[in-house]
Amino acid sequence: MVCGTKGHWVALGSRPLLPICYPKATRYYSRGISLKLTDRSIAALTLPEGETDLVVFDDAMPGFGIRLRPGSKRYHVQCRAFGRQPKKSLGDVRKMTLDQARAAARQWFAQIALGIDPAAEEATARAASAAAALTLGVAAARYLDYKKNRLSRSSFNSAQRHFEKHLAPLTTRPLAEIKRADVAAQLLTIIEQRGPIAAARARSTLSDCFAWSMGAGLCEQNPVLGTIDPEEGVKSRDRVLTDRELAAVWNASAAADDFDKIVRLLILTGCRRDEIGSLRWSEIDLNAGTLTIPAERSKNRRAHCLILPPMALNILKSIPRRADRDYVFGWRGTGFQRYSARTNALRTRLPASMPVWTLHDLRRTMRTGLGKLGIPSHVAELAINHTRQGIQGVYDRHTYEREIGHALTLWADHVAAIIDGRITNVVPLKRA
Repeated sequence: MVCGTKGHWVALGSRPLLPICYPKATRYYSRGISLKLTDRSIAALTLPEGETDLVVFDDAMPGFGIRLRPGSKRYHVQCRAFGRQPKKSLGDVRKMTLDQARAAARQWFAQIALGIDPAAEEATARAASAAAALTLGVAAARYLDYKKNRLSRSSFNSAQRHFEKHLAPLTTRPLAEIKRADVAAQLLTIIEQRGPIAAARARSTLSDCFAWSMGAGLCEQNPVLGTIDPEEGVKSRDRVLTDRELAAVWNASAAADDFDKIVRLLILTGCRRDEIGSLRWSEIDLNAGTLTIPAERSKNRRAHCLILPPMALNILKSIPRRADRDYVFGWRGTGFQRYSARTNALRTRLPASMPVWTLHDLRRTMRTGLGKLGIPSHVAELAINHTRQGIQGVYDRHTYEREIGHALTLWADHVAAIIDGRITNVVPLKRA
């Protein structure tokens, strides 16, 4: 060994400290020492004082050695190839023998001799493993966590339900491996099992999840794009109940249980189903006669304050408050839940000739009724918490709470009249 001008000291068993210099012939490390590695010499190696990282080469196998760090002694390989110095830690000297380490080192050098970059191969393997672990279910969980405070509770629950039920067969698949054909096949299955509307909602949720995942760097494309639109050709709902039908629904909701009271409040307020079904006592001021849907529970993330007519207030006053429970309706969870079953049961109490209707049709009926009563369009839209569009929405920041309250009173008087079977005494407002 030819010594340089700078040396290191290494303890070899009971032998005295000897100066070990950088070997000028070594091409594998810019700094290091070499000696004949044996089980005894490896056990005797210690890190010199003042050093934090030192490599001791094996004289018998250039590029193979022991890397010493504080509290660590590991087999190590390194050489010059591919325009750089690839290196790898083979393992702790306490967990593998010298022969095992040399065999692993020969295999590593052989790969390099064949032009294979072990580091690149390992990086590719890690990337493939990470891609396999990143399933749609994992991405969906991150997506829902991001959207939790950005969607209304009903919209969030719907998105969560789509992944848990409608899109469940795709959630175990790696995100990057889901193709357009996979999405299209699942949409056809949902259409067959749940109908086109459910498929359309699931498709929208899945597309938004992939778009978010692209922005988050989790995938490179959105396979939902280009798939069929399940709602294409499906006529949008335009069902509006007649006065006679509305009176029939009101009278059939006379059992005075939670669902019946929800139905009557939906008729009188035009609110969305979950806005009333998940109503809290903290959102109601019986003394002031107001009901406020907070922004986090509304679809457009805008608080909705209503001055309630006496008919609606009387319904709320008739509901007993349950101890330690803020929700007005339901017994557990987050408000009322059994809408489908109870709506079907309510339909059986109505004339068989009455066309099919949904709870959301009550909202459309109320909005149409406000128009018939001459309520200005912008007030009627605000009464059901629709966002004003265009320049009016930008500059007119008035809340119109009193005007909305007056509109609800006129509508309640109209509902009372048709329930009693008398001619309404509500005179439509004259339009400017």
